Amino acid sequence: MTALAVTMLVVAKAPVPGLAKTRLAASIGDIAAADIAAAALLDTLDAVASAPVERRVVALTGDLSRARRGDEISCHFKGFTVIPQRGANFADRLANAHADASTGPPVLQIGMDTPQVTADLLTACGHELTRAEAVLGFAEDGGWWVLGVSRPSMADCLRTVPMSRPDTGALTLAALRGNGISVVVVDELADFDTVHDIETVRRKCLPGSRFAKAVGA
Repeated sequence: MTALAVTMLVVAKAPVPGLAKTRLAASIGDIAAADIAAAALLDTLDAVASAPVERRVVALTGDLSRARRGDEISCHFKGFTVIPQRGANFADRLANAHADASTGPPVLQIGMDTPQVTADLLTACGHELTRAEAVLGFAEDGGWWVLGVSRPSMADCLRTVPMSRPDTGALTLAALRGNGISVVVVDELADFDTVHDIETVRRKCLPGSRFAKAVGA
C-alpha cells in the first residue's frame, strides 16, 4: 500500500505513577492507573505503526525512566521521531506539537486515551485529511480524540480553546470554522479519564489488547 502523505502525531504523557491519569488514580490508585495508561499508549503506538503514513511522531512529556513499562514504550518508539512537548498549558502544547511535528505534509494528531483505535480507522482519517483542510473526531465525553490539519498554523486556534471540558469538542470545531477552515467531522470514539470510562473503552478493544489485560488485572 502506498504511504499516505500524512504525518501521524501522538501526544503522550509518560505513565509515571502519581502523575499519569490522576482522575483515574483517585479511584484505583497511582500504580494501577499508570499501568492502564502505559497499556493504552502501547496499543495506540501499535495502531499508528501499522497505519501506512509517511512519518510518525510522538510529542512526549514526562520521564520514561520513572514510568511503568518505560523500557517497553521506548522500544516501541522505533520508527517514530520523538520530540518534547513545550508550552505553558495543554492547549499551547497541542498547538506547538503540530508546529514541531510538521515537515510539510498534513498532520493527524491523536492522544493516548483511545486504545481501541485501529490502523484502518487512522488510515481512513488520513485519507480524509489529504482531501480536506482539517478533520476532527469528537469524543463521547464532549472533547475530541483526533485532529488533522493541512497546515500547522491551523492548530494555533487551539490556544484559545478551554481543554478538558464537556464542550471542548464543540469549541474546537467553532474555533477552526471561525478561522475560515473547512472541517470534515470523522468517527466519534469514547476515551478514558475516570474509572467510569474504563468499561466502555475496554468493550471496543480486542480481547487480547494490552488495555483489556491491564483493566482485567
